[in-house]
This record gives sequence, structure tokens and C-alpha cells, in this order.
Amino acid sequence: MITKSNYQTAPRVYSLAELNVAQIQSLDRDKTVVLIPGGILEEHGPYLPCFTDGYINERLTCDVANAIGSRPGWSALIFPTIPLGTGGANEIGEKYIFPGTYTVRTTTLRTVFMDLATELGEQGFRWIFIVHLHGAPNHNKVLDQACAYFNDTYEGRMVNLAGLILPSLFEVASMTEEDQKAAGFDVHAGTEETSWMLFVQPGLVDPAYKEAIPYRGENWDDLRQISKAPNWLGYFSSPANSKVSYGKIITEKIAEALTALVFKVLDEGDLDSIPRYAELMQESASNIAIDGTALEEEVRRQQKQDEWLKKRGLG
Repeated sequence: MITKSNYQTAPRVYSLAELNVAQIQSLDRDKTVVLIPGGILEEHGPYLPCFTDGYINERLTCDVANAIGSRPGWSALIFPTIPLGTGGANEIGEKYIFPGTYTVRTTTLRTVFMDLATELGEQGFRWIFIVHLHGAPNHNKVLDQACAYFNDTYEGRMVNLAGLILPSLFEVASMTEEDQKAAGFDVHAGTEETSWMLFVQPGLVDPAYKEAIPYRGENWDDLRQISKAPNWLGYFSSPANSKVSYGKIITEKIAEALTALVFKVLDEGDLDSIPRYAELMQESASNIAIDGTALEEEVRRQQKQDEWLKKRGLG
């Protein structure tokens, strides 16, 4: 959990979990930004922890919070990290049971964030940002929907930051040309993400990453074939080429991009002109196939749960 002792470098940055009723009531709703970090529990191969996304999102949330707290008159309120998400990378190869991945159904994820949106909206908060940089389209789609619910229901703005397309957010040039070529299509637990963790939480990276065999692909079709292999270890790209310096660049650039986006919303309010990540990902036939089979698996799980509830007279 993010606590005051491990994040605050600016004034008016608060951890919601540490505040009492009186302190929460005293916050100026018009000038308080609620930041909700997320962290899907998702396998990241043998070298990174399954909460990798969470550690990264917490660091980015702290950086954004300190930027907000340094803005005259504004406060940042950091929500406890929500360790829920959908669409683990193991779904790319249709391996729906994989050690390290503990996801919820898309409808569950949407309901959780709609419930939180309702609580915050009813209490008068007007600025809410989800910091949950996980790339599954179905995941981002339902977070966008939860935000749309808040925006249609309450007088404010709720934004899934990762659901907006910004070149500076997803295309950070951190590697040498040689390492970039070796990395290939680097989307999960590879050179970039291992570098990120080496900077953010180095003690949680297994030193054996230096000997990792590469799983290099050029596109989604390549990754589907790689991850369908029975001996796939749960990552893509080349973790062995990871460097702390790469992770530092990625962290600083993405934190800067997220902060700029937050300030754009606070100052202008209108983001309708920015394409949604989930929508653009649907232009890929491979992603449509991955998402479709993942939703079929969700239906199977829901039916299994519904059958038990009905059997117990709880449905």
C-alpha cells in the first residue's frame, strides 16, 4: 500500500487509507484530485513478480500525485491500490490457467470501479483518475465504461488514463537501436518491463533474468504462436538486455505524460477528441481473436459459478 512515508515529496498529497472522517470532510472537492492506482495480478514469467503492474502503477501514481500537490491550491488523494484486472498475457496463447495470474471477469472489474465511482461521486469528489497501465483491450474498455458512468452521472470527470492514446505514453524511446531490434514486439515482461522493475523495485527482480532466453516476435500473430508452445515461460522479448537506465527513462517519460494528461483534463475538461486505446486495438484481427476467446472463457467461469449458486438456492 502507498503510505505517506514512501511517497510524499510535495505538500497536500494524502493517502486516503490514513485519513479519518474529519480529514476527508475537510478536503476541497473542487480542488482535490483522486488517484486510483490499479495492479492486475498477472504472471510475468520467472524473473518478475506477478504484481509487477501494481508496483509500476504505484510509482507512477506517486509521481503524478506530487506534481498535483505542487500545483497552487490543489490536493492529491491517493486511493489504496486495487489489485484487480482482466486479460493476463497468458490469454494471448489461450492458456487461461497460469501460475501467477489471478484475474476477475470484465463485468466484475467494471462493477468494482462503478461502485467506487458512485461512492466518490456521492461524496462530492469531482476529479478521479485511474492509473492502471495494463494493455488488455477488454480491461481498458470496461474501465472506460465505468468512467463514462461517472461522467454522465456526476458533475465531474473520471478518466482511465491508460485508455487514452498518447504517443508519448506508449512509445517511449528508451533503448539503444541494437537492443530495440533484439527486443522485437516487446509487450510483456521483456526488455522494457524488466528494465522498469530494475528501476522501480530492483529487489524483486530475479538476477537470473541476465541469462533469459529470448522470445522474440514482430507482431501479435507471432506472440500468439510463441505463447501457445507448451514450454513458454510467460514472457516475450529479451529480458537479458534490460538495464536500470532504460527503466529510469521509461518511468520519467511516462510519469511526465500522465501528469500532462491530468493537467489537460483539469484545465480543459474535454477529452472526447482523443481516440480510445481499446477501440484502436479492435482494428487488429489478432486482438479481436484474443479478446473473443477470452470472453468465451469468462462465460464458462460465470456459468460454473451460477450453477453452484442455483444449486445452493442463492442464485
